[in-house]
Amino acid sequence: MSGDARTGGTPGQDGTHGGHGGGDRRDARGRERGAARARGAGQRSEAAPSQRAKGADPARNVAFDVLQEVAGSDAYANLVLPPLLRARGIRGRDAAFATELAYGTLRLRGRYDAIIARCVDRPLDQVDPNVLDLLRLGAHQLLGMRVAQHAAVSETVGLARARAGAGSAQFVNAVLRKISRSTLEEWLEVITEDAPDDVTRLATTQSHPVWIARAMREALVGTGRSADDLAELLEADNTAPRVTLVARPGLVSRERLAGEVAHDVRGDATTTPGRWAPTALVLSGSDPAAIPAVRYGAAGVQDEGSQLVTLAFAATPTMPAAPAAPAGDATTAGQNPDERWLDLCAGPGGKAALLASLAGEQGARIVANEVAPHRARLVEQALAAVPADAVERVQVGDGRRVGVEEPGAYDRVLVDAPCTGLGALRRRPESRWRRTPGDIATLTTLQRELLGSALDAVRPGGVVGYVTCSPHLAETQLVVKDVLAGRDDVEVLDAAAAVRQVAGDDIPLADRTDVQLWPHVHGTDAMHLTLLRRRA
Repeated sequence: MSGDARTGGTPGQDGTHGGHGGGDRRDARGRERGAARARGAGQRSEAAPSQRAKGADPARNVAFDVLQEVAGSDAYANLVLPPLLRARGIRGRDAAFATELAYGTLRLRGRYDAIIARCVDRPLDQVDPNVLDLLRLGAHQLLGMRVAQHAAVSETVGLARARAGAGSAQFVNAVLRKISRSTLEEWLEVITEDAPDDVTRLATTQSHPVWIARAMREALVGTGRSADDLAELLEADNTAPRVTLVARPGLVSRERLAGEVAHDVRGDATTTPGRWAPTALVLSGSDPAAIPAVRYGAAGVQDEGSQLVTLAFAATPTMPAAPAAPAGDATTAGQNPDERWLDLCAGPGGKAALLASLAGEQGARIVANEVAPHRARLVEQALAAVPADAVERVQVGDGRRVGVEEPGAYDRVLVDAPCTGLGALRRRPESRWRRTPGDIATLTTLQRELLGSALDAVRPGGVVGYVTCSPHLAETQLVVKDVLAGRDDVEVLDAAAAVRQVAGDDIPLADRTDVQLWPHVHGTDAMHLTLLRRRA
């Protein structure tokens, strides 16, 4: 590794030292001007005309806009990108390129920041945020995509000129050329040469905050897997997930859904059955919104792990609310109702829609509770295709109060608890950069309160499912342990047996009563499931 590729070169010669971001070189529109124009010289330099003439192509433009939205408004890329692509008419290969560029840059931001930091002469927090995003986009093209080196540099410089000004473009050009002098493998050696331990090294190369990497390692060990799985798990977090559809029972069969996809007018869509959930269908080569069953709500987009834990919860039998009556006794003792279900934290509605479709088949009805009004509206939309008699109501309310307001009113209660989302980092890569260790204390307090409310809301003999899209032990095992420590009216059920009943005996699960799914093992989000029964 040459010294200038790692340190930033000679001050003043290539734009990587000094002068960047100075307030006196901004034009009236806030864009940074080149040095010559800042001095009043109106003529452009004749040097490097190919660099100067480049504009910004639509795919790179939209990827940059996604990064801006994610950084500026705490938006999620998977909610921002699709409407931008549709609004700008970007389709096919260009849409695929923009998607990989935006998502890949977000996933590998930590890796690229460590590399960029060795190519500039100042801390990264002193680099203009917009320019830093441009450098990340360029780094991903150079080191993470099959983009020719000259195209990666020149196109990103063109984007920088159009979106940040000539001076910033010079800076971007200089930094990207330094990055391009070494291969990814060489850079990974450089950025980990001072790593104090293996976890820090993996966190840096696999672009995770160190605290998350340590929490993942603890979760692997705490759920019966080897700490050696960590490298494979972090790598799986950086792999784009498959689009998985759910065929909601009673509304559309998986076979009919596959037939709808096969008749896509473009003719390039394919499907394969999911590995574990009988409702899951893996989709490729099509926009889910173009599928009729998805448009009218008989099907939806839902991770297979999310489907699996929902199906296992719904398949777990309740028990009679009271001891069985003696033979010939005409009382209601011993009846085993399973008619009223509650989704305590229902937004945005994926699990609620699957539960409601199952309830409709079994003659039950569901109440969907959501604390946020805008998310409750999403739940209503998700339930639009479900028969009306399967949905009692969608309500806006604090789930922590339901157990007090409706004690023992439900036969089964699902707690899909708000969590850090560390189990879905491959779908929401920006989450890893937003979450902090301080979030754990706040969320686990809420999770304990919600689980306690659910146990109060379920009748004796009824079932509670506790689900998180996080493997963090504090959000899973410790929450359950803390809640059960204060109660003597709850028994832990065998969630692993319930999952096997749905997925089959071949699904690899640890020898535990709770279930932890993993991206690198099951190809799903890292969903956790604990099943509990209120003692009759």
